[in-house]
Amino acid sequence: MKLLTLAAACAAIATLSAAPAFAADPVTAKLQQPVASKTKFIAGGAVFVCESDVCVANSPSSQTFATDSCKTIAAKVGPVVSFGGVKAMDDTRLAACNSVAVAHNGSPQLAKQ
Repeated sequence: MKLLTLAAACAAIATLSAAPAFAADPVTAKLQQPVASKTKFIAGGAVFVCESDVCVANSPSSQTFATDSCKTIAAKVGPVVSFGGVKAMDDTRLAACNSVAVAHNGSPQLAKQ
């Protein structure tokens, strides 16, 4: 019984200590077109900094790797080619992300809904 309790405690500690490490990995969005100048905004509870054709959130929250966050980026700076942190967003979610973006010509635009 003591061994089972010890194993459960070790599993709980490992799970709790791994969660902050996962949340600390940056989230990066690769853009279809580069931004004209350095841009900062909040999406998914994190500050994204966009330069050239990349937007990065170095201190993401648990909500940062979500389709809604990607949609915010696409609406602000144009279509997103890839979006990910520890793993990349799949093509279906990426298409949903870009559903709010139109061709970006230097100023943010929203697609008609």
